[in-house]
Amino acid sequence: MSTNHTGTPLPSVSPPPVGSTAVAKRPFSLRDKIGYMFGDFGNDFTFILQSTFFLIFYTNVMGISAAHVGTLLFAARILDAFTDIGSGRLVDTLRPGRSGRFKPWLLRIMIPVAGASFLMFSPFLQDGSYGMRLAWMVVTYVLWGSVFYTLINIPYGSMASVISNKAGERASLSVFRSLGATLANLAISVVLPLIVFVQIDGQSELSGTRMMLAAAGCGVLAIVCYLMCFANVEERITTPPKPKEERMGFAKTMGTLVTNRALTGMIASSLFMLVAFMTLGTIMPFLFNEYFNDGQLLSAVNFVGLAPTLLMVPVAARLAGAVGKKEIGMVGLLLAVVAGLVLFVVRTDSPYFFMFGYAVLMLGVACLNILIWAFITDVIDFQETRTGERNDATVYATYSWARKLGQAVAGGLTGWALTWIGYVSTAGEHIIQTDQVLDGIYSLATLLPALLLLVSLLALIFWYPLSKKRVDENVATLAAKHESQSSHS
Repeated sequence: MSTNHTGTPLPSVSPPPVGSTAVAKRPFSLRDKIGYMFGDFGNDFTFILQSTFFLIFYTNVMGISAAHVGTLLFAARILDAFTDIGSGRLVDTLRPGRSGRFKPWLLRIMIPVAGASFLMFSPFLQDGSYGMRLAWMVVTYVLWGSVFYTLINIPYGSMASVISNKAGERASLSVFRSLGATLANLAISVVLPLIVFVQIDGQSELSGTRMMLAAAGCGVLAIVCYLMCFANVEERITTPPKPKEERMGFAKTMGTLVTNRALTGMIASSLFMLVAFMTLGTIMPFLFNEYFNDGQLLSAVNFVGLAPTLLMVPVAARLAGAVGKKEIGMVGLLLAVVAGLVLFVVRTDSPYFFMFGYAVLMLGVACLNILIWAFITDVIDFQETRTGERNDATVYATYSWARKLGQAVAGGLTGWALTWIGYVSTAGEHIIQTDQVLDGIYSLATLLPALLLLVSLLALIFWYPLSKKRVDENVATLAAKHESQSSHS
């Protein structure tokens, strides 16, 4: 009969203890990295679809007020504080399945999340009363985002911590996850607009029927991607839950998370980075259409913004292994801050010079963004060294909600800032913005992200404690602990 770390006997039907190798596992390989990449492909076939088309679908097809859509998106972030952390706690406390703790959730939720995404973009009640259309939007969005997407994304994100306990391999998983997100972003943002927008009487309009069919196609592709992830990823570190009487209660667990400097430091740094990143993406159409007076260049600048992530993929994991994730993030953020400030001071009239500076800025952001998922696995290790419990999914869920909050803040910040500088909505009319407004738009695209990234850099330097040396020490400590548990089982 095996024992847990306190020496209390465990029932013979329990899974092997942490670090056990009772069932032989194949070595970590490229197969795991590609499989994990497909998991984020699956997520983004519904997530990027929602973030790109939800607002315009419900305003232009379903006739819902933009204010009502915005209210839903903001209110859902509050709801997600409960569903995200609740889902994380659920995953952490349930007994693992035959294929692991996290992988089974891919099979359980892949069809519901794809189905909810399809319903969310289905114009079935297009001709119904406003109340019916509003209710349809609220119910389908909450069902997709706050329930099913949460129940598949939390286990998927937490899975990286049990695929491998080696820092370099975890960094490579983060890189491949970021690669999957970038490729999905390119696919949806480049291909789908050509399908779902149609010309009617010389005007471009979003087709509700085509949007529904696109959502169905993306749902099918999401299911295929989840299956690819399930088939190719191996959970190697078993983490059976402690008996209920030995487990920390929910309130105490949350207390340990609040005092976890690694978690709060990572959240602070990544939150400001994310707000800067999303603010940049939102302000770019205004900058190129109004300030540079060439909206067609938006396609080029969007590619320039994503290209650094693709360039970082081959080298990010090696750099993180040699230098450290925190250290790479600090250098990258410093580069991004300098690039943003230089663009602000120069105040160029050349869109091509701006694109060059923007590429440098986004390269700096990519240094942190592409490795951020590996930061989480380090934070989970840090949590175990502090408390004796890993709380993989609860830690990930806390971070996930913080990211959603950042997305909501970024969405509101850009709209509020445009109002502050006096931007006048064109509403189909040809309105020339004042020079003061144009200068304000330029500042929002350069100075504002530079300041946000500076806060992110300071949080990483002075708040986040996990340097390469500290991460290596934690990994060695836990490896010894798990080996000791395995030898006494």
